[in-house]
Amino acid sequence: MLFNDRAGAGRRLAERLRPLRAENPVVLGLPRGGIPVAYQVARELQAPLDVIVVRKLGVPYQPELAFGAIGEGGARVVHEDIVRRGGLAPRDIAAVEESEQAELARRAERYRAGRERVPLTGRTAVVVDDGVATGATAAAACQVARAQGASRVVLAVPVAATGAVDELRSQVDDLVCVFTPAVFFAVGEWYRDFAQTTDEEVTALLRRAAEHPRRPDAPGTPVLPLGEVAVPVDDVRLTGDLRVPEGARLVVMFAHGAGSSRRSPRNRAVADALADAGLGTLLFDLLTPREAADRDNVFDIPLLARRLTGATDWLRGLPGGEHLAVGYFGASTGAAAALTAAAGDPRTAAVVCRGGRPDLTGDDLLARVQAPTLLVVGGADTVVLELNRRAQQSLTCPSRLEIVPGATHLFEEPGALETVAALARGWFTAHPAGTGAP
Repeated sequence: MLFNDRAGAGRRLAERLRPLRAENPVVLGLPRGGIPVAYQVARELQAPLDVIVVRKLGVPYQPELAFGAIGEGGARVVHEDIVRRGGLAPRDIAAVEESEQAELARRAERYRAGRERVPLTGRTAVVVDDGVATGATAAAACQVARAQGASRVVLAVPVAATGAVDELRSQVDDLVCVFTPAVFFAVGEWYRDFAQTTDEEVTALLRRAAEHPRRPDAPGTPVLPLGEVAVPVDDVRLTGDLRVPEGARLVVMFAHGAGSSRRSPRNRAVADALADAGLGTLLFDLLTPREAADRDNVFDIPLLARRLTGATDWLRGLPGGEHLAVGYFGASTGAAAALTAAAGDPRTAAVVCRGGRPDLTGDDLLARVQAPTLLVVGGADTVVLELNRRAQQSLTCPSRLEIVPGATHLFEEPGALETVAALARGWFTAHPAGTGAP
């Protein structure tokens, strides 16, 4: 599985679309499954959300073959070559259009519940669905958006078949897709939860978006600086990537190990899993490039812990950040930094260590950690496993040691990192504010 559910997929997709915020776009979700994805995209882009209702016009004797599509506002797209090859007479076309127009109007009225359609004239239209298999419906939606006056059309989906992506690129101004697997059978295989979206859910999300639009320029509106951030600590600025999904109560800060950085693919994979669960994440470099060149700094646990503490204070001091809990995810030497920082801050919600070196924290500091702590070690990483067993004996907080069978220090074995991500997600969601062991 790649995505936990449509909301998680929407958050992942929204990250890729963040540069579009400056274009003042309109986000258009394809009903029904595309709406939960589009809702997250609209929240991130600070853009209005609308539904794009289209009806494909099928050849009467071969309905699966579309000779065109219609949309609201009189939008109409007809492929003359298919009409010609199919020998369709004007009366045939009119009959199909009349039937589909009635169904289009019925669905649009049900979804919008009396609200007006968001005008697209001169705007960038971001057409969103939960995935693309053949691309026929997505193509029709993009054509209709263009016919409704959009000056630029962007198709955005979390997952799509490679062949469909290749065909669709020529029909839109831009195409953004998180994942294009080489082997593709169905959209649903890439979601853990792919339950059918109901009409009621579509209506509720559209209503919520209309009632609570997010405007970053609204006076007095606290908005966290999402995306790439500069964290001021110790008279330096540390580069990081901050994500805080809507409704998140907890932000997990990542402390990477020696020789790694905020771009670590392993930490990013875990961060994606946490974001899918609605948790905020901050991946940042604990050292500047010049500092990292000095090997002594890489193993300076007090220095690294001080940077984590400073980043925590920075986040809590932001408008909108004062109510967020903070947890730590530490890898290798970063685990020692995470535990050291937690020992000095009783407000720390929870700590997860992946292949960590908690022994570098020191028994006295380990005994002061109050945050529930999860130690995850590979079964084949025998030396580090023994170090974690000994360190756990010094912990007085709620703790657990999880061993991933057959995994080595970097968890490179098939399924090993996914297990780490699932364990971390479960631990942090069970301890959103240091509430004790589950």
